[in-house]
Amino acid sequence: MIACVDIGGTSLKVAVADNDVLLEKGKLPVRENFDLFVEEIVNWVLKMKEKYDIEGLAFSAPGAVDTKTGIIGGASAIPYIHGPNFKEIFSEKLNVKVSIENDANCAALAEVYSGAAKGYQDVCFVVCGSGIGGAVIKDGLIHHGKHLHGGEFGYTIVCEENGHMPILSDVASTQSMVRNVASQLEGDWNGEKVFTEAQNGNQICIDAIERFYHYLALGIYNIQYTYDPELIVIGGAISQRDDLCENISRHLDIILKEVGIAHIKPKVVSCKYFGDANLIGALVNYRQEV
Repeated sequence: MIACVDIGGTSLKVAVADNDVLLEKGKLPVRENFDLFVEEIVNWVLKMKEKYDIEGLAFSAPGAVDTKTGIIGGASAIPYIHGPNFKEIFSEKLNVKVSIENDANCAALAEVYSGAAKGYQDVCFVVCGSGIGGAVIKDGLIHHGKHLHGGEFGYTIVCEENGHMPILSDVASTQSMVRNVASQLEGDWNGEKVFTEAQNGNQICIDAIERFYHYLALGIYNIQYTYDPELIVIGGAISQRDDLCENISRHLDIILKEVGIAHIKPKVVSCKYFGDANLIGALVNYRQEV
């Protein structure tokens, strides 16, 4: 069995994987420093070892993860995880094999393994939330890129406004939609409230949602004509909306009509896994690596 840990900004999701079934699902706190962080995870794994035959530890982590060395580059909400060698530290303390992969890549692996992209070999995964992240799957495997930035679609520039060049995360994330509304209306706003008010006829919310869908569709169009995947999977909380793909499709039709020479319409689906995606993907990555 494999112990799986998904490192999030506010908590650590954990589970023991028995084949494809997640057991002992729970959460651990994010501690104040790296030593306490390690202690928390080690103690949990040792506790699981008392009940199960744990042969490995699989991590899903934010940042630019070097899967070979076990070192996390880049930045995240937990600064102290960047720099230490996860493979060396945890394998030494627990005497198990250790794997680690970027969280968006893990989610993509989960969808290709047994989710919405099962049976596909060339897939792009787009995570839409506070920003835009993602992953590229080539021949069923993660394409990391030279600088470990494969799938960082949120960095792409899709427009120019008032002399500035906002990136896709600035205009096509759910948080960008919320910021758009909050800049025009007083009160506390979140994505759910924006959609609810739009249904009640609030024109500012309606316009913000349409702008969000337009730029998200524009980003997806660019992904299609850059990589030409078989399928594009959308993740993040927004993917649970039943009308998400319908609205993306509607805006893709507008873009394709405007471009004229473009005839390939991206095939877009919502993800199957939500909260468990990173844990399942960490397991898949462990199997592929170990």
